Amino acid sequence: MVGDALTRPKDLLDFSAYGRQEIEALLALAERLKRERYRGEDLKGKVLALLFEKPSLRTRTTLEVAMLHLGGHAVYLDQKQVGIGEREPVRDIAKNLERFVEGIAARVYRHETVEELARHARIPVINALSDWAHPLQALADLLTLKEAFGGWEGLEVAWVGDGNNVLNSLLEVAPLVGLRMRVATPKGYEPDPSLLQKAGAFFTYDPKEAASGAHALYTDVWTSMGQEEEREKRLRDFNGFQVNGELLRLLRPKGIFLHCLPAHYGEETTEEAVHGPRSRVFDQAENRLHTAKAVLLCLLS
Repeated sequence: MVGDALTRPKDLLDFSAYGRQEIEALLALAERLKRERYRGEDLKGKVLALLFEKPSLRTRTTLEVAMLHLGGHAVYLDQKQVGIGEREPVRDIAKNLERFVEGIAARVYRHETVEELARHARIPVINALSDWAHPLQALADLLTLKEAFGGWEGLEVAWVGDGNNVLNSLLEVAPLVGLRMRVATPKGYEPDPSLLQKAGAFFTYDPKEAASGAHALYTDVWTSMGQEEEREKRLRDFNGFQVNGELLRLLRPKGIFLHCLPAHYGEETTEEAVHGPRSRVFDQAENRLHTAKAVLLCLLS
């Protein structure tokens, strides 16, 4: 199903080890899997460990369902069970799991945790979210954009909100596929300047300037898991950055709205934006399944 010509790194921690060929091959495979509603026995007898410090709806469900559709199985291990870095060192967890399963998908707080897992495990490690990157989400975003516009070359995507892990992954992958990023954050919440530079991204502190004339407008929650103590300050700092009807009207006539979910209505976005005619939010959520299948096939088969 994967094809002998597809070359890829052992792990998917971020996009630093990937090139255009690998990204396009992954997404072409995801498109085919979605089109064919593919289910098979490619990963029969193989097991994926879901090592989660953070809870999840989309990430856990899509990885478990993807393994099921491909003939394999997933084992869910949360922080209470494992105590990552507390009850047991990350290195020892990696050296145990490599004896039991064929792959690890880690949803963690610190990016160093997923990097350490990859250093010590002889099996593939997938970053299912860290504080630095969210490559599985970015792959689903790219598939959604291609479905909406037919390709990526020259598309302008405006990010409005926090300079977070999802944005980092988009900035990493954008130059590989010809995507143009326009970024607006409040002062103090900017992404890494080196990522902006490598992506050739346009940066501003004005959401309207970023959104004006863009093909897509993308946002995420202002307060992520682990930042709850900052919530009141963030609500003040992000005032004026809400994606609503006024901001969406600045897009191109066929412009779309993206959000990686969950949405905090009344904060970074409105119910009308998520459930309105421009929204492709739930297409993004579905595409998490198809891109997860492609990643699992490439890394575990």
